[in-house]
Amino acid sequence: MVLHNPLNLPDDLPAPKDDGAARHLVGMRLPALPLEATDGSKVDLSKLVGRTVVYAYPRTGRPGQPLPTGWDAIPGARGCTPQSCSFRDHFRELQMAGADHLFGLSTQDSAYQREVVERLHLPFLILSDAGLKFARALRLPTFSVDGMELLKRLTLVIDDGAITHVLYPVFPPDKSATETLAWLNAHKR
Repeated sequence: MVLHNPLNLPDDLPAPKDDGAARHLVGMRLPALPLEATDGSKVDLSKLVGRTVVYAYPRTGRPGQPLPTGWDAIPGARGCTPQSCSFRDHFRELQMAGADHLFGLSTQDSAYQREVVERLHLPFLILSDAGLKFARALRLPTFSVDGMELLKRLTLVIDDGAITHVLYPVFPPDKSATETLAWLNAHKR
């Protein structure tokens, strides 16, 4: 069993390749599917007014706990905690660039996600798609490891319930927020 520090990224992580699994998303209207949020509320992304940014990630780890089998060798798997920290660190800039709403999204349950929000001091909610209803409705790219079906890392820009831009694949994960910020600044509404 290898223990890890989820804040540290190995230098030799394999980069994911664009497999085309997100090409169908731009222009898609979101389905009315409320997702449980880390504050106990339900968030229906299809009903939000304005510009929403949702960064989807496979799963966050906890310090000192083992990684899933072969985690560092799966392109795009490692880096969920640094990605969340980058969105935390750029939260105000993302808002100033036009993000009216910002959420993280994973298939982990809200109880697990709440620990992450508290430990990392995230100023935004994480949404749970533990039943994969949202992922299946949108045909989001996923992968499986150790019996878990997980989201591949991507960022959705949603304007008034319709997807207007997708960043996919996302690599390196700790630069996800700055890449999203650059896109928002170049595409003001």
